[in-house]
Amino acid sequence: MTHRLRGALIAIATVAALAALVLWLNRPQPLPVLAQAAERGRVEASVSNTRAGEVEACQRTRLSTILGGRIDYLGIKEGDRVEAGQVLMRLWHQDLSARAQVAEAQLATAKSRAHEACTVAVNAEREAERQEALAARGFVSASRVESARTDAEARRAACTSAHADMATAERQLAAADIDLGRIVIVAPFAGTVAKITGELGEYSTPSPPGVPTPPAIDLIDDSCLYVKAPMDEVDAPRIRPGMTARVSVDALPGRHFEATVRRVAPFVSAQERQARTVDIDVDFASQDEARGLLVGYSADVEIVLDSRDDVLRIPSSALRGGNTVLVIGADGVLEERALQTGVANWEYTEVAAGLAEGERVVTSLEREGVRPGARAVPETTNTR
Repeated sequence: MTHRLRGALIAIATVAALAALVLWLNRPQPLPVLAQAAERGRVEASVSNTRAGEVEACQRTRLSTILGGRIDYLGIKEGDRVEAGQVLMRLWHQDLSARAQVAEAQLATAKSRAHEACTVAVNAEREAERQEALAARGFVSASRVESARTDAEARRAACTSAHADMATAERQLAAADIDLGRIVIVAPFAGTVAKITGELGEYSTPSPPGVPTPPAIDLIDDSCLYVKAPMDEVDAPRIRPGMTARVSVDALPGRHFEATVRRVAPFVSAQERQARTVDIDVDFASQDEARGLLVGYSADVEIVLDSRDDVLRIPSSALRGGNTVLVIGADGVLEERALQTGVANWEYTEVAAGLAEGERVVTSLEREGVRPGARAVPETTNTR
């Protein structure tokens, strides 16, 4: 080989090497993607409320007096704990008290008259019996006996009438006591005073029909709590009392409370034309665990419809249209794979077929360039 030919070959080799280097330097870089390996675990099918639910008290009553009047006694303040039967508020009632005192006096008088009349009746009956005994022995006439018997019957009628007057007086006193009860608010159960409308000396007005007047006292039994939440009308037919639920409260991020569905409303609420929901009530599994939650806290409810243990699962965020996923192959090329899926929720989806344990699926589908055939490199791999 001549010197000139050898130089040409070297030049060609150098150019080829440079071209290869340029091509290698300009090659498409693998796309960084988020990926997660298919793993075995628990998957639940669940539904959640469409709008925020609310922590409610099992017992809550908004109390008002039956009659209106000036507040004469207010023995509580907001936040106080009260016992069942405790007097919370009383209106001015001197007029009603006076009527009750009159009824008491009338009852006392009626009892005295009844005692007197009945005592006289007993004596008259005994006298009639003596006259009958004397007449039988011929000592008195028949007319004397008849007169004694008539007097005894009249005295007995007077006794009966006096007892009727006494019963009337008792009813009048009971009516007076009922009137006094119309101006008093008594706690129907033990609880916490949430709100008081009115101050000592102010006029308290009961709420007439059709007029939303604020109650005088809002009383809450916070020893028993539950959550009321609106569910989409599409999900409602799948929810049954007794199903397991989980409650999360915005005020306590990261905490979950076990619960059970107690009630599914038998009607649809239409807050807006496009927002039709069905209210459900869920009871906390442990009232001790729920103690300390405030009535009115916003809460979310997740209801478990079905569950599978120890099944192959992938993040639900990895699913594409038609139940397909992008799998990172051994050569780093993204491969589209069709799956047969089972139970699913917003977090995980069960894989019945189409994927092996350990294979990595792409979860960052929104990134530009992520498509079948693209080269990719896992940015991070999680196994949870």
